Amino acid sequence: MSDPIDSPQPEASLSPETADSSLAEPEARKGMSRRGLFGLGGGLGLAAGAIAGGFGGAALAPKTSGGHLEYGFFGEHQAGIITPAQDRLHFAAFDLRSDATRDDLIALLKEWTYAASRLTLGLDVSARGAFDGGPYLPPDDTGEAAGLDAAGLTITFGFGSSLFRDAAGKDRFGLAGQLPPDFTPLPKMANDFISPERSGGDLCVQACANDPQVAVHAIRNLTRIAFGRATLRWSQLGFGRTSSTSSAQTTPRNLFGQKDGTRNLKAEQPERLAEHVWISDGPAWARGGSYLVARRIAMTIEVWDGLQLSEQDRVLGRDKKSGAPLSGGTEFTEPDFAKTGPTGRPLIDPRSHVARAAPENNGGIAMLRRGYNYVDGNDGTGRLDAGLFFIGFVKAPERFAAVHTNMARDDMFVEYLKTTSSSVFLVPPGAREGQYVGQALFEA
Repeated sequence: MSDPIDSPQPEASLSPETADSSLAEPEARKGMSRRGLFGLGGGLGLAAGAIAGGFGGAALAPKTSGGHLEYGFFGEHQAGIITPAQDRLHFAAFDLRSDATRDDLIALLKEWTYAASRLTLGLDVSARGAFDGGPYLPPDDTGEAAGLDAAGLTITFGFGSSLFRDAAGKDRFGLAGQLPPDFTPLPKMANDFISPERSGGDLCVQACANDPQVAVHAIRNLTRIAFGRATLRWSQLGFGRTSSTSSAQTTPRNLFGQKDGTRNLKAEQPERLAEHVWISDGPAWARGGSYLVARRIAMTIEVWDGLQLSEQDRVLGRDKKSGAPLSGGTEFTEPDFAKTGPTGRPLIDPRSHVARAAPENNGGIAMLRRGYNYVDGNDGTGRLDAGLFFIGFVKAPERFAAVHTNMARDDMFVEYLKTTSSSVFLVPPGAREGQYVGQALFEA
């Protein structure tokens, strides 16, 4: 059985040779946010409250003070799923070194858990942090987030199927017996041009925040902690959330200028989340978790921009300005796929995106979307290398595959998309105080 952890705790395991020096850290520093000067009393209170707060109510009950936003790390479910979607993303996938052991993996998850529990409170990655480790050692924290607050940072960890059994079928970490039957790969889909170099991975980390530097700082420091045990396989930056995960949020627009995710599942729908998002079958260690489907979808921006507005509406099945379905009403009016116009034809084209993706036309399947826009410069022809970094949470990957297969059959929207990266990770349930992420898997 693996040892539990306390959190936050002295980070001796991060740098054993310097553990003693941490004992000399000023106590105030350990509880002080990076903007610790934003009100020491309030900052300390928030940190203690969030640590003791437990439950994944972290996602719905953030700690706020003076305009600062903090989500606690510990809870029933990992934060960053139903948490109100922040504005910025840094997503990263990692591969364990070929000679990494089960103990290495557990140690890494412990250290990541500890670091994440501090970062989400706006603290440095360790008590020594960026400036207090002494002049003769590299700082524990890279320091670029000094002076910034938590910015609503959430850090979400996931496991790739290769963690259980690699491509050659080898059980590297003694976990193959705990591989859930539902954890199956996605089939090749229409307009898939998948780059293996930017897909898959043993582990993933999703860092979301309302400040891009805070999200990048989190991934940078977690990557640094992994040094010698895991390497960064691929990553993606995102901006401008493309869906709402809370009914308190307005519906954002994607790079096609369309309101995106109007019918998305929301945090305020616990029964629907239980039905469609949280894992309830398979090994006990995974229940309460979810499957994260990540797909980098390039959008043919220039082609889309040349379409008539009426054609853009027809392809989507919604009015671009209001977001209302073409069958009438307002943005949140339920689409009426049977309603016909003067010609006797459906007002919403059956091949439109809203029709092909609708739960009514996919056996009732729904998912929680949490995507972001991306622009990675331009390609060699001068066109924008831009699109959607789609992230969806489902209780089984085959559910996503079923909806996408239905879309790919004749969804007119797919003509303007090209998927270049595709991955599936199992996000284990949230860790509780004294535990590390995924601990139940290693004790099963």
